[in-house]
Amino acid sequence: MAIISVSLLVIAILGVFVKPRRVPSWVAPAAAAIVVMGLGLFDVGGASLRGALTAAEPLSAPLAFLLCAVPLTAMLDRIGFFAALAALVDAGRRPQLALWCLAAAVTTFLNLDAAVVLLTPLYIRIARRHGLSATMLAFQPVLLACLASSALPISNLTNLIAAASLNLGAGDFIVHLGPASLAATAVGWLAYRGAGRSDEIVEPVHDPVDRTALLCGGPIVAFVALGFTLGDAVGIPAWSVALVADIVLIVMTRRFRAADLPFGAAALAVGLGIVATTAAPHLGIGHLLHGGAVSDQLRAIGAAGIGADTINNLPALLVGLPSIERHPALIWPVLFGVNFFPIFVLHGSLAGLLWRETAGRLGVQVSPWQYTVMGLRVGVPALLAGMVVLTAIPAGLAWLG
Repeated sequence: MAIISVSLLVIAILGVFVKPRRVPSWVAPAAAAIVVMGLGLFDVGGASLRGALTAAEPLSAPLAFLLCAVPLTAMLDRIGFFAALAALVDAGRRPQLALWCLAAAVTTFLNLDAAVVLLTPLYIRIARRHGLSATMLAFQPVLLACLASSALPISNLTNLIAAASLNLGAGDFIVHLGPASLAATAVGWLAYRGAGRSDEIVEPVHDPVDRTALLCGGPIVAFVALGFTLGDAVGIPAWSVALVADIVLIVMTRRFRAADLPFGAAALAVGLGIVATTAAPHLGIGHLLHGGAVSDQLRAIGAAGIGADTINNLPALLVGLPSIERHPALIWPVLFGVNFFPIFVLHGSLAGLLWRETAGRLGVQVSPWQYTVMGLRVGVPALLAGMVVLTAIPAGLAWLG
């Protein structure tokens, strides 16, 4: 029955936020997934084990990336690369705006994974060197992974999936989503600056510049950045690029810590993926995608965004694609929804889980509630600005035509 699948999804999501203090966030989603698979074994409640696993397959590559990328950043930080790089990029007493622009550029022209993996530890080190709040500066890459990841196909895996399905080019993304991303990024900065005002005093940490760390880590980071950017174009998945970098670092340092593997985040992603994709057919996301008026676009944004925050952005996009193929113009509000709305919920995209694990390894602990609070403060005004621009574009193109 549909009510069983949807109820398990609600329990799994609530379990991430409402739980005893010492119970990890992944317990409720993992338990709900076990129940789903148990029901599937006996074909109870409309659940199918094979169907659940097949539906969750789109998450396999991002999940592999999660497992490979977190150890990569941990090992790079352990050899002192990010501390040394932070010392080199010191630029003024208030670097927040420059770093916001850098994170936006890396997200747009490389991709959101590169921004989260490479910039989060760097920003934490820069914050500590300048005596700034490490938590506030660490938020920048994950916020911009949502706000700035729509302007080009390479910026986000959801964009690549849509581009391949509907034969879209970079020019299409620049015209339809570029202005909305720019508006959201600009307004998001104003909201972030207001949210970041604090009387907190942090003692600066002046780590020495380790030239050896730069020489060892620099080529690896260059390889990773290049692999993330060009890999998709030639069919090389991002997780395999991160895995190669992991192996090189393990050989160089002759050390690997099993604790670097983000088992908790992986369990959370897998649990929510199985439960959510089983419940997805009963949520009616695809049925809301039709028409071409402004009201239809707003409905598509809302449906896609709520779907992303409920069942993760990749399954939400895949559930909606059949309807989008009948109404191609709705691909832009749908992409806007699945790319932007994860700013409100940590598990809305795997990039959020990746960011939390990466920051946590460096001592910056952020709960799902803290993430949501920051997401609301920055994301609501940014989202409204982007929506205004996005819905104005079709009208403008029609007028020019």
